[in-house]
Amino acid sequence: MKIAHLTSAHPRHDIRIFVKECASLAAAGHEVTLIVADGLGNEINRGVHIHDVGPKSGGRLARMTGTVRRVMDAALALKPDVAHFHDPELIPAALRLKKAGIKVVYDVHEDVPRQILAKHWIPGALRPTVSGTFEKLEDFAVRRFDAIVTSTPHIRERFRPLNQRVVDICNFPILEELVRDTPWEARRNEVCYIGGISRIRGIEPIVAALPDSGARLNLAGPWSESDLKQKLLPSEGWARVNDLGVLDRAGVADVLARSKVGLVTLFPTPNYVDALPIKLFEYMAAGMPVIASDFPVWRAIVDDAGCGLLVDPQDPAAIAAAIRELLANEERAHAMGEAGKKAVLNKYSWAAEADKLVRLYAQL
Repeated sequence: MKIAHLTSAHPRHDIRIFVKECASLAAAGHEVTLIVADGLGNEINRGVHIHDVGPKSGGRLARMTGTVRRVMDAALALKPDVAHFHDPELIPAALRLKKAGIKVVYDVHEDVPRQILAKHWIPGALRPTVSGTFEKLEDFAVRRFDAIVTSTPHIRERFRPLNQRVVDICNFPILEELVRDTPWEARRNEVCYIGGISRIRGIEPIVAALPDSGARLNLAGPWSESDLKQKLLPSEGWARVNDLGVLDRAGVADVLARSKVGLVTLFPTPNYVDALPIKLFEYMAAGMPVIASDFPVWRAIVDDAGCGLLVDPQDPAAIAAAIRELLANEERAHAMGEAGKKAVLNKYSWAAEADKLVRLYAQL
């Protein structure tokens, strides 16, 4: 089958889109093209043809118009059997592709209407209106698409009444990347946070917790708010931060192998309380205990596996106490790390999700 994955916003080597979904479909024998907009040129990687329509230019509005149009035109020229798109801004383009006789799969990474309610760049008074308007557009579109892929079971349930073919493909880790037999005694008294860095992802309480934690923080990922890092630089906690920037997958694996505790203390926004953040499962796969926000969905995972502690993500003292507790009890922390690794091996690996994705394409 000839498949085109489309993104106007994500990087070409995005973990979910390229490393997991595109590469898995190519390995299953499909002809896969990933259409991106980054100006880095065309390439073939992991059996996937990456087609670049040129860099994004201008602001958010320019991307949502001109860039979207170029991605759509590239897909129309390719004439795939299936167009699998990953950005909500591509919904109008996807409807055009559907009208052209191409089967369309919508990959829903986030519960976007709930995500809009926490968007800092949208004025607070407008967020409910923007959220409701987008939800009506999304509901209209998904009834017309051939399949809906969601990143969590919670999002799947929202779309199940609207489309007969909805499947959750969870963002679980690729074990070969992250599972290492790192001796516990070889790890340092360091905690880590991997992924996008922002206020609502909890970076300020994490940094505030560090002076009382007895640990250094390995921080790796992109900053989504330009003023935030400058605000944190003068703080006492920042002196305990190893600011590693954006790392490739090998770099991420190195950080996970040397750290003793993984932090996933996202704030209780509507979009996060039912999410399944990949960093949670990557920490578990790497054999380290986790300190996670005390949300019901996350509590069920952490308690079932016995792999960490739950805290109020907005309380620096609680985060510091949890770090101290794990670092002071090496045997318990090590046992939690091993329990998390076992849970990922048995329940939360990408291999099973890839099988679901390949089966979906067999149905299409």
